[in-house]
Amino acid sequence: MTQNPATEDPNLDAAAEQQAPASESGADAQIAALQAERDDFKDKLLRTLAEMENLRRRTEREIADAKAYAVTSFARDMLGSSDNLRRALESVPAEARETADAVFKALHEGVELTERDLLKTLERHGVRKIDPQGEKFDPNLHQAMFEAPDPSIPKGMVSKVVQSGYKIGERVLRPALVGVSAGAPRTTDAPETGNGPTSH
Repeated sequence: MTQNPATEDPNLDAAAEQQAPASESGADAQIAALQAERDDFKDKLLRTLAEMENLRRRTEREIADAKAYAVTSFARDMLGSSDNLRRALESVPAEARETADAVFKALHEGVELTERDLLKTLERHGVRKIDPQGEKFDPNLHQAMFEAPDPSIPKGMVSKVVQSGYKIGERVLRPALVGVSAGAPRTTDAPETGNGPTSH
């Protein structure tokens, strides 16, 4: 004789009802664990992407610096040649140049042309001359050799360039050697005569 489904054991129904919430809470825990794992992977991915972007920018900056400053040592060695050409030109007084014969004038012009060509070549490679005559003294670009009174130039301004400086890119290749104005010389105060204003 078959048992009527309506008369099934009520204990079985109660056990099934208890298993359902248990399995639901197990699924919820598994979903929460998967979500936490997903969030962790997402965080790691975002961090990795940020690090890669920083690395890319740093590498671009290093490549740009390497290109800009690759000739630093060579350029520094060439400054001596530039200085010697300038000294040769300055050693000839203006009167001697005016009264010189054609051969000497051609030689002088050739030295001038060589100096200009050397400076243009240096400029093409990012090396620029610093000639700060009349500018405000800047310890980042200039090296003070002396300070002297000069009534025609305000205090703290470059009054004489002893040796030109050079920059490569944004860096100083060689500071300019300069003299700095101390302003007008101090005058001694006139002695007091004691004739102050009289009160009426």
